[in-house]
Amino acid sequence: MAKREIKFSLVYRDMWQSSGRYQPRVDQLVRVAPAIVDMGCFDRVETNGGAFEQVNLLYGENPNVSVRKWTAPLRKAGIQTHMLERGLNAIRMYPVPADVRELMFKVKKAQGTDIARSFCGLNDHRNLKLSIEYAKKAGMISQAALSITHSPVHTVEYYLGIVEKLVEYGTDEICLKDMAGVGRPTELGQLVAGIKKAHPHIKVQYHGHTGPGFSPASMLEVARAGADYLDVAVEPLSWGKVHPDVISMQQMMKADGFLVKDINMDAYMEVRRLTQEFIDDFLGYWINPTNSQMSSLLVGCGLPGGMMGSMMADLRGFEGAINAAQRAHGRPEMSMDTLMVKLFEEVEYVWPRLGYPPLVTPFSQYVKNTALMNLFNMVNDKPRFSTIDKDTWGMILGKMGKLPGELAPEIVALAKEKGEEFYTGNPQDMYPNELPKFRQMMKDEGWDCGEDDEELLNLAMFERQYRDYRSGIAKERFNKDLAEMKAKANAPIVVTRPVVEMPKFSVDEYVAKYPKATPVQAPVKGQLLWQVDVDDASAAPAVGTAVKAGQVIGHVQAWYGMEEVVAAVDGRIVAVVGKQGDHVAKNEIIAFVQ
Repeated sequence: MAKREIKFSLVYRDMWQSSGRYQPRVDQLVRVAPAIVDMGCFDRVETNGGAFEQVNLLYGENPNVSVRKWTAPLRKAGIQTHMLERGLNAIRMYPVPADVRELMFKVKKAQGTDIARSFCGLNDHRNLKLSIEYAKKAGMISQAALSITHSPVHTVEYYLGIVEKLVEYGTDEICLKDMAGVGRPTELGQLVAGIKKAHPHIKVQYHGHTGPGFSPASMLEVARAGADYLDVAVEPLSWGKVHPDVISMQQMMKADGFLVKDINMDAYMEVRRLTQEFIDDFLGYWINPTNSQMSSLLVGCGLPGGMMGSMMADLRGFEGAINAAQRAHGRPEMSMDTLMVKLFEEVEYVWPRLGYPPLVTPFSQYVKNTALMNLFNMVNDKPRFSTIDKDTWGMILGKMGKLPGELAPEIVALAKEKGEEFYTGNPQDMYPNELPKFRQMMKDEGWDCGEDDEELLNLAMFERQYRDYRSGIAKERFNKDLAEMKAKANAPIVVTRPVVEMPKFSVDEYVAKYPKATPVQAPVKGQLLWQVDVDDASAAPAVGTAVKAGQVIGHVQAWYGMEEVVAAVDGRIVAVVGKQGDHVAKNEIIAFVQ
């Protein structure tokens, strides 16, 4: 007797996010959409959200055009489209005001997105309440996600307790977001069975990366337990650190007695061909070769496979400094393999002491960064946790939500020593509404808010990247980076640069106009600083000060959203932000220049 039907969702957006910095252009997405439709096996396709909108801005293209053109042919064929958003952080890396979050759902529905997959990196259900309400208010299907990991506190009972709150808030579906693929198959099956027993009407979708190798077994277990949808990929970006391929999963489910749709293999090969063509065009220059490989080393540390590229880049940046310290102390140098294993081991040490935050964006970066700084400090004979950045302190202090586990006594003691106060209120209350401010900015610049206020959303969500896009700086920077990548690969350099009149820039005028915004001039790769937080603003380097490689100046803000932030033209400091609190003692952060 045949079992019930299992449906497949193609995670085309996440395939690219796990493999490289950029994603296909709108013309490429429009070309691949008909072949995806013709495959005939997908009921859903993940099209946008996550970093999709931001990376479009980074290479100088309008994400609103991309989403509308990309979703249209899929929806016309009856395929549901879905997006990923991060609850309190929406589609960026740090908290978003409630009015901007609400606008996001209105815009995404108008652009053709059917389902909002919402997750909180801490599994704090309070951060998902508004996501559920706003998605349903906009007419979308609300799919609340559980950030799956494996630890003593992340039990089946723990997750079922969160599900009860999410159902109470009105979610239509539950997703098991196994972002690192470390969820144990048996426990995942028990979790799905528990959800279905308590709430038979709730649809369940499983999303698991293949890095550690568990996900095919996990898919079979959750399907047997009652899951409705499985997230899959297609070649050449399936397997590795990404997702299982639809062909293998379809055959596995079919052999187990489930009803599954047939795959049009001619269309599959066309999707495969086009995806490889996009890689060869420019995307492949940013794809780390190791992302095509599974690694059991990920089981212990629990880091998501999509982080491997950036993590290895971080390690390479620290390799010279760490080995210089080793030599200075008469110790042998360490190879990259040794450093990688040591970092994995340090993540395993740090993670429980920071309260077991699920290792998903942005909290996986916080844990990894703390572990990396621990390694650096220890080779310089300094104690662990000598350096904790202010974003990680925000997580520790509860400003982004409640941690799943308890903080280690030494972390609590360190917080008290620095005079920090723990926050137990609703995280959203710390971030007041901002849309009126950004509406005024659009008016001041003479910019139209766009269809359904979609341009306003871009400015409010990604101010710096949106300004770079509007000025043409983003396209110029992308073309320059691509030319450098191709030159390194000994490829022919064929770059078409748009004619752009570079806007005049005055730090003083910008600060006067937008006192809360961070002034940023056209960045040039290799010149690091753009904002400096220091303990004593009166003793801070002056705006316009030249910064030398390795110079110690205070706490360097080196990241902005998903993008690594580089310096203003000629390496001058363009902003100094006063009193950072006592998170980091002055002179303890080194300013690295790439």
